[in-house]
Amino acid sequence: MELILIRHGLPEHVETNDGTPADPPLSDVGQDQANRMAAWLQEEHIQRLYASPMLRAQETAMPLSEGKRLDINTRDGVAEYDRSADHYIPVEKLKELDYERWKTLMSDAGGGVDFPRFFGGVVTTLSDIVSGHRGEKVAVVCHGGVINAWAAHVLGLPQKMFFNPNYTSINRFIIASSGEKSVATLNEHAHLTRQP
Repeated sequence: MELILIRHGLPEHVETNDGTPADPPLSDVGQDQANRMAAWLQEEHIQRLYASPMLRAQETAMPLSEGKRLDINTRDGVAEYDRSADHYIPVEKLKELDYERWKTLMSDAGGGVDFPRFFGGVVTTLSDIVSGHRGEKVAVVCHGGVINAWAAHVLGLPQKMFFNPNYTSINRFIIASSGEKSVATLNEHAHLTRQP
């Protein structure tokens, strides 16, 4: 089967004042990215669509859902590691604003994130999805941390962030009937540079 992990589009920068979790919607740029991604994948025979419960992932999945006439199946296990944070700062922006904090997040220390636990939850959830759709092509709209977790699992890398997927990037994994997993592509984003 083919498992396609899609990062959400660019969201708004949100910080709450009452400590409640920030769950930003897509920005105008993010909406355009989601539409471009959906158009790019329109000719592919995707049979099932899953998404994180977070608003930015749900909104990114919507154009693909509408274009392919697929329901969005929500799975908590592919939510981002910062789902309870009272702010959302894109990792790329964090690198500009607070380089030391970004460096800690991308290191083995994890910046206070329990990456082994997070990675374990992601792998369990995606493994469940894979086992339920043998021989099919399945898309999951999720987050950069989720993509890092699954890619590291497939490649046998340490449980930490090792790359920054582009917004609405397409990351393809092939799972053989024997269970063997391989990476087909990481960080496809030609749809973002192509003229509409």
